[in-house]
Amino acid sequence: MVSENVRFVRLGNGEELVPYQEAWEEQQRLHALRLADEIPDTVLLLQHPPVFTAGKRTKPEDLPLDDTPVVQVNRGGEGTWHGPGQLVGYPIVKLPEPMDVVAYVRRLEEALIRACTDFAVTTTRVEGRSGVWVLGDELPGVQVDPAQVLDIGKLTLRMGLPLGIDPRLAGPEYAPSNAGQRGDDRKLAAIGVRVARGVTMHGFALNCNPDMTWFDRIIPCGIRDAGVASLSSELSRDVPVPEVIPAVERRLAEVLAELPEPAAR
Repeated sequence: MVSENVRFVRLGNGEELVPYQEAWEEQQRLHALRLADEIPDTVLLLQHPPVFTAGKRTKPEDLPLDDTPVVQVNRGGEGTWHGPGQLVGYPIVKLPEPMDVVAYVRRLEEALIRACTDFAVTTTRVEGRSGVWVLGDELPGVQVDPAQVLDIGKLTLRMGLPLGIDPRLAGPEYAPSNAGQRGDDRKLAAIGVRVARGVTMHGFALNCNPDMTWFDRIIPCGIRDAGVASLSSELSRDVPVPEVIPAVERRLAEVLAELPEPAAR
């Protein structure tokens, strides 16, 4: 089922670069309209000029060491980069009650996983980590050190600390976190959202054909034991943003159609 109640807006036709502040102001305007039920669920799709953004959990040591500007934002997550060649999506969606933000994040992940499959790129979730990932190659003969395995309810986190980990970020759709049993995982899409009064803001960033050296200036999403990827690097061909937009629109419409209708105000 594909939702007919989601409106997609390609700012700059999806090709021109939209300044971060301009897109943020548009998000706030649409958020107020969606809250008042004056517009349907709306997804902004665009590309930004190069900019680093810092979410609420960003550590100073994860930000650029040079004088590159950093924009503080009120989304979840940590620091990341946006720029040309990256498809950024800002869904302004009213969530149904009872509100489940984790379920919403999973739906965004699912849409992007399906879109990547349309390009013959296999991606997955990784337990304890948001976003969409390409798993590293298995390393032959490697045995996991039991001392590095932490059981947190239904979540088995094979690295890091249990603090702040939601046990729902596990299950059969999540690959185990890496404990040296495979090569570095690569993050293909980042997700960071905020929900204010039941309506979502911020969203996702899918790497299509960006200059990946921008990520060398930061610790993307605060993760030191993984890398980043793009559709172009995975397919060994240029995959520009306009080529990807139709698949992302179609897949987002599918997963958002699965959300129950929110109650009218």
